Amino acid sequence: MDDLEKAILISFDESGTINSVLKEQAAAFIQQVKDRPSICTICIEKFCVSNLVEVKFWCLQCLHEILRVRYPSMSLEEKDLIRKSAFSMACGEPVHANDTNAARIFESPSFVKNKLAQVFVTLISYEYPEIWSSVFVDFLHKLSKGAAVIDMFCRVLNVMDDELISLDYPRSGEDVAKAGRIKDAMRMQCVPQMVITWYDIVSMYKNSDPDLCSSVLNSMSKYVSWIDIGLIANDAFTRLLFELMLVDGLADQLRAAASGAVLAVVSKRMEYKSKLALLQGLQISRVFRLATDDSGTELASGVASLLTGYAVEVLECSKHLKPEDGKEVAVELLNEVLPSVFNIIQNGEVDSSFSIVHFLSVYVGTMKNHTTLTDRQLLHLSQILEVIRMQIQFDPMYRNNLDILDKIGQQETDRMAEFRKDLFVLIRNVGRVAPDLTQVFIKNSLGNSMSSTEERNVEEVEASLSLLYALGESLNDDAMRAGNGLLGELIPMLLSTRFPCHSNRLVAHVYLDIITRYVKFISENTQYIPIALRAFLDERGIHHPNVNVSRRASYLFMRVVKLLKTKLVPYIETILQSLQDRVAQFTSMGRVSNDVSVSEDGSHIFEAIGLLIGMEDVPIEKQSDYLSSLLTPLCQQVEVALLNAKPQHSEESLLQIENLQQTVMAINALSKGFSQRLVTTTRPGIGLMFKKTLDILLQILVVFPKVEPLRSKVTSFIHRMVDILGPSIFPYLPNALGQLLLESEPKELVGFLVLLNQLICKFATEARDILEAVYPVIASRAFSILPRNDIQSGPGSCGEEIRELQELQKTFFIFLNVIATHELSSVFLSPKSTPHLELMMHLLLHNSCNHKDINIRKACVQVFIRLIKDWCSGPYGKETVPGFQKFIIETFAANCCLYSVLDKSFEFRDANTVLLFGEIVTAQKVMYEKLGNDFLLHFVSKCFPSIHCPQDLAEQYCQTLQGNDFKALKSFYQSLIERLRPLQNGSLVFR
Repeated sequence: MDDLEKAILISFDESGTINSVLKEQAAAFIQQVKDRPSICTICIEKFCVSNLVEVKFWCLQCLHEILRVRYPSMSLEEKDLIRKSAFSMACGEPVHANDTNAARIFESPSFVKNKLAQVFVTLISYEYPEIWSSVFVDFLHKLSKGAAVIDMFCRVLNVMDDELISLDYPRSGEDVAKAGRIKDAMRMQCVPQMVITWYDIVSMYKNSDPDLCSSVLNSMSKYVSWIDIGLIANDAFTRLLFELMLVDGLADQLRAAASGAVLAVVSKRMEYKSKLALLQGLQISRVFRLATDDSGTELASGVASLLTGYAVEVLECSKHLKPEDGKEVAVELLNEVLPSVFNIIQNGEVDSSFSIVHFLSVYVGTMKNHTTLTDRQLLHLSQILEVIRMQIQFDPMYRNNLDILDKIGQQETDRMAEFRKDLFVLIRNVGRVAPDLTQVFIKNSLGNSMSSTEERNVEEVEASLSLLYALGESLNDDAMRAGNGLLGELIPMLLSTRFPCHSNRLVAHVYLDIITRYVKFISENTQYIPIALRAFLDERGIHHPNVNVSRRASYLFMRVVKLLKTKLVPYIETILQSLQDRVAQFTSMGRVSNDVSVSEDGSHIFEAIGLLIGMEDVPIEKQSDYLSSLLTPLCQQVEVALLNAKPQHSEESLLQIENLQQTVMAINALSKGFSQRLVTTTRPGIGLMFKKTLDILLQILVVFPKVEPLRSKVTSFIHRMVDILGPSIFPYLPNALGQLLLESEPKELVGFLVLLNQLICKFATEARDILEAVYPVIASRAFSILPRNDIQSGPGSCGEEIRELQELQKTFFIFLNVIATHELSSVFLSPKSTPHLELMMHLLLHNSCNHKDINIRKACVQVFIRLIKDWCSGPYGKETVPGFQKFIIETFAANCCLYSVLDKSFEFRDANTVLLFGEIVTAQKVMYEKLGNDFLLHFVSKCFPSIHCPQDLAEQYCQTLQGNDFKALKSFYQSLIERLRPLQNGSLVFR
């Protein structure tokens, strides 16, 4: 063993016993050898004399690398040496006179032979057909040397397909062109001879060497897509392939390879009429008996791939062919193969490349325009429904994980939810094509599930219920209410059934989902309301032992109450009694809970109760009693907690805050069932209860001013009280807003501004006094936090802080917009507000011109439009706001209405930008209406010349602006801007 061989062995060693220093030395030595001019000769000689597998592989690897990297710069002698040597190695012949190990290559492991094939193919890519034109003919002549050379030839063909020809891998345009040249040359020169050779080899070796025949057929299958199909799809070759598949005594591997070759023929792209003739001539029905084998063998998989591939091609023919071109023949062939396809799907033998859902969806789609379906079509549709039912079933091995919903269970739930999407679309399509058949299938499926007395069929029950749930999406409201077809039987049957596996989370979930989906039927058939309510209120729903089911049931019950509402009035007492234990979790004094699920369930349950007792159909005495029995203990909870408030950040304090949050959420949810009309007009006593509650909850802001979660919950309740108490909330607002203003962090300020926006939108000018009191404080805080220009983000900046600043900026501009557009612009002019006016104008102008968010720019422009209308009503010179008219004419008009739209970043192809442009044009129209020629003369005589606007276009602008056609003005101004942009030459400067 010489030094090179030792270095190669060290470099390949993965045992971990050789130290890194030695490995580095070995790598350095190998690199030195690679850098020698004679490296090609060294590799070939070393390959011939060495018996070490690692050395042989390294030699071929090195030659491959040399060819890939250095081929264009290699000498003719080097190329000739490698070419002759590689061919001799592949054929098992001596490379030179002293080579006594020529045939030893065939004893090497597969990875060595595959690497030799890679070297061979790299040469072909550079030299065929221009330089080495005889390579394939020469190789074919050598195949008579026996199985080892045939195997090597197959390896070369396989590598050539992978690395040069196959379009399954991304190829550059140059590579595709090269592959085209190689294929064209092979078609002209050697493909017919190759096909004959394939046929002869398989015929000769089918009994003695099935592995070799399998290799030949697998290689051949890769080439069928681009050679003349007549060379394979002829009587002789087709007879041989089917004989290989159908004869029981042959090896499974060979029979599977034959089926793969036929699949390649079936999949050959061609014109549909010719394809149909090809498919018909194959007489594929001979293979159907093999599809009954569900053993999971290689043959079973091969036959499954063949028949599903055949079915796809026949289906495509039936879709695209006209009746006169053989459409009926294609349909008949499809009908023949479908039973086998269904059998394959149910046995789970489907190849990953076959999309079950896509195939079945296309098949169902062919029936959409049929007025009546044949018995055979109905049979196939029923088989499709069975396939769907089987496919959507969860794997029983995950039953416990899914029930407790641990990490594995959640992953499986998510996976199945995604997997089921297309299957549910498919069942809806079947439901539209054959509604009666679909409903009968679901009824029978449910019936079979109900008849079982064991819990072992959890997955079957869940799948059957899921089918009924999915069916609901294909029904319109009228069909659902009327209970069309068997629906009138299915829903009552479901409501009256208690499954043995109802304790399972999956079954309980989908059961409640179905009732919710079909609640319109229950609404029309009120006799089923008590049964439906029991399902939600007993151990199948809200009282289910699984917390995930209980939580979901609470939410769905709230949705059902919203939909049934007045029809539930007779059952209010029953519902409240059933929910008493859940309500007590919130109203009991001294309760201790930090369970988030209780909070979530509680908010939904209290919202449902609020919806029930908040209706005017409920007698006033009972309504007052119901509400008092809930609000009184909840408010007492708050009062006691505030009285016994603990030092913040202690464990006891954290629990106390958590309980307070839950209580406020429950009260807020309860209030959602009450309307402003009921609370303030028809039953003001109810309103008084909520006012007292508001008074108590506002104390939370006093005792816990810096606890953001509590502040957020109380703010949410104030929002709700604004909705239902109307103007009667005003006496409570100074205290509430004062407390909320104590915190000035961006996040808290955003929440406060959102509340003020609600007040302005609801009460408009009635909110003027409140705004005049709080606006100066808000403006001072906002202007101290927000930057004068753009919010800077980049290295060193905190992402969360940037997001909070951006949200505050956006909300603040919306706030200014809401004030201006609700006739409250005088708020900006109050004595305490005027110091902030100049900075407000600067921010509005900068962001109307530059902000990246087009909607914010639009909001800022709208503020200016409103202010111009409000503050520019008199003649020029007599100003409501000193300096404002000059600012508008000289600064806003130039920068926002002209320079900002001339910038190339102002993209007219963007829909939001077009809306902003409309506001900018509106601003010009309003400026002309309010400021007349003072605006127009300055805009045309001062601004237009600065952007090199021709005089005739300026005059046309004046005429269009003075006209009454806004659309014409907008269209002209856009064309003007687009014509002026090229004239700017980068000289545009914002002022």
